[in-house]
Amino acid sequence: MGAGGRSSVTSMESETETVKRVPVAKPPFTLSQVKKAIPPHCFNRSIPRSFSYVFYDLTIVYILYYIATNYINQLPSPFPLLAWPIYWVIQGCVSTGVWVIAHECGHHAFSDYQWLDDTVGFILHSALLVPYFSWKYSHRRHHSNTGSLEKDEVFVPKKKSGMQWYSKYLSNNPIGRLATITVTLTLGWPLYLAFNVSGRPYARFACHYDPYGPIFSDRERIQIFLSDAGVVAMYYGLFKLIMAKGLTWVLCVYGVPLLIVNGFLVLITYLQHTHLALPHYDSSEWDWFRGALATVDRDYGILNKVFHNITDTHVAHHLFSTMPHYHAMEATKAIKPILGEYYSFDGTPFYKALWRETRDCIYVESDQVDESKGVFWYKNKL
Repeated sequence: MGAGGRSSVTSMESETETVKRVPVAKPPFTLSQVKKAIPPHCFNRSIPRSFSYVFYDLTIVYILYYIATNYINQLPSPFPLLAWPIYWVIQGCVSTGVWVIAHECGHHAFSDYQWLDDTVGFILHSALLVPYFSWKYSHRRHHSNTGSLEKDEVFVPKKKSGMQWYSKYLSNNPIGRLATITVTLTLGWPLYLAFNVSGRPYARFACHYDPYGPIFSDRERIQIFLSDAGVVAMYYGLFKLIMAKGLTWVLCVYGVPLLIVNGFLVLITYLQHTHLALPHYDSSEWDWFRGALATVDRDYGILNKVFHNITDTHVAHHLFSTMPHYHAMEATKAIKPILGEYYSFDGTPFYKALWRETRDCIYVESDQVDESKGVFWYKNKL
């Protein structure tokens, strides 16, 4: 259990008391010192190795598709009703790994060639109905402003004064929390892309599909059009598939696994940045280094490998986002002694952590006794 972890407890009160907060003072080390602790080869990007993960994931995706479309419906009743959910979950998890590789492309962590990264990322993300360049640019701004209450891009916590009247009804009872989690995991990703739900407030309507929206600069607008074209092309392909195979076939083979991909994407991002131990800063206190350190590594068991370790190496990823995922574990082990209490890890099973953080992390406010009024922490007492 690293800084920011929790011991095994039963009640909300005792659990909250055992949280060890990440330090908010300026670190006694520099980014260059952290980088020097990492073996130099960890920053090397290999085209053959990067493509090996693409081919590996896509091979499994195809094998699962082949088995599902050729054998599941041939099983005697009621086994197809059991086999399809198994296919959906496994295919969704493997496809989340594909999503992660496209995410690496957006960070220029796939190869030394930006055009190659963008080509691979555009194809993979479009296949998963993600506007590649649109998300690349907004996600880059997230990395540039992590932990900032004013400028971070996603899962920006609200202050208590900004909470809606119904928030206490959603957070203070199991049914409300379950409803919140269900909506977040199923609709959260498309709502964020289309309506900037849970994103940074802008002066006017913000949408990842709008080339002229406030999220993007003038020099980025052509690529936003290209992102939209990729998604539209994929929708057209799905429409042709529906005409040929039927809606049920497309939903079973592609739609439900994609829903699981979207759910894991939201879940992973939420848990990486939502924890009682993590500070958030306003403009009077925020700086990039402390903001990047205000993230937490999580343990997803075997899914750590399936998701290419985006789950348990997120701190290192925020510090060095162009590092390939296949070196991130080695880098994490190297920097932990340097980071010390500034490194956060929570080994709570992700499904338990999701339920707990949805309960405990409702809004942020500054501690009344804390002299640093620009530092905000999650609270749950509405």
